[in-house]
Formats: sequence, structure tokens, C-alpha cells
Amino acid sequence: MTAEELAERHPRLYHVTEPGAWESIRQKGLLSTTSMLDLFEIKDPSRATIEGKRRSSAVLLEHPNHGRVIINDNVPLNEKALEKCLNENLTPADWLRILNARVFFWANEEGLNRLLGARHNRNRSREVIVVDTLSLAKAHAERIELCPINSGSTLRKPARRGLDTFTPMLQYSYNDWRKLRGRRDQILEIVVRDHVLDIGQHMVEVLRIKNG
Repeated sequence: MTAEELAERHPRLYHVTEPGAWESIRQKGLLSTTSMLDLFEIKDPSRATIEGKRRSSAVLLEHPNHGRVIINDNVPLNEKALEKCLNENLTPADWLRILNARVFFWANEEGLNRLLGARHNRNRSREVIVVDTLSLAKAHAERIELCPINSGSTLRKPARRGLDTFTPMLQYSYNDWRKLRGRRDQILEIVVRDHVLDIGQHMVEVLRIKNG
């Protein structure tokens, strides 16, 4: 799939973060959890817990040179439910490490609004970074992947997931991706492996959401 083909269907992408986070993100880049742990020089056992366990609350990291940063919780994931929907003999810790190595964007406003309206978010304020898809995809095509499910949730009837859940953008055309996934699947998440250091070049606006 080309950057143009992706942007035609999803012209804007949405990344949800904590209030006040944009200035730090603009300076450091939009980092995956793993990249943040690298930057802040977090070692085991704390690192293993943050990367491989469900986070019931946000985690604050502090560093003498890099300041403070907050890693979001992953409350919608239940490790027992996750264990039942994983393929390729993956463990919940494996899946969490897969997620933590990626930066996530909602592919449309519908998914964004479902997240903001979810029970655990209704009374929370958030910042939403709105990104130009074409700009991002041209700059980072080789590290962009497509996902048809909410990969960080096991609520209700969790979809099965595994090593093929994230498909490299450049591997298939959109039509071939739909044939591979099944005609009912649509792109729900767009992810970038590791980080987006130049996020400021792709940002359209930052929305500040109060109480969901």
C-alpha cells in the first residue's frame, strides 16, 4: 500500500496521550514505551514489569537530563482474557512487549471517540495529537503497520491476535490486504515501530479533551 493509498482512506490519524504531554513529545519525539525506557535508562526489574505486565495505572519516569514522562496505563487489557485469544503460542507478556515496541494511532474518529467515551476514560482529560497521514506515511513507510483490531483491549469478545495482526504497510495493496484479512476487516489502528522522532513535522493540531 502506498502512502497516497493509505491517506486517501484515512487522511488524519489520532494519538491519545496525557494532558500537557505535547511539549515534551514535540521535543523528544513520539516514543514507544520501549523507546522511552531506553531513553530514560530504565533497567530490570522495573523495565521487565513495565514492558511485560499489564499497567493498571500510568507510570511516571524521571531522568536527570530528560525530565519527566508518563507511560499510559493499559487498563482495557486483561491478561487472563488475553491468554485465551493469542495465536502462535504467544504469552500475554509476549503480546505486551509487541505492543510496547510500537506507537499507536487511531485510523479514524470513530475509533478515537469509542476510546474517549469508554467507561474508564469518561472522567479523564486527554490530549489528542492529530496527524497528517500522507506526511507521516511518506516519511516512515518502512516502519508503518496496519491493524484491524483494537490490539490493546480484551473487552467484550476479544479478537484473536498474533504475529500477523500487524501487517507492514508496503507488503500489500489495500485490496490484497482486505482479501488476506477477510472482507469484513478494516484498518482500525495504524502503528509505527519504535518511534516518530519528527512528529512535529506531521502534526496538524493538538486537541485538548476535558472529561472524555
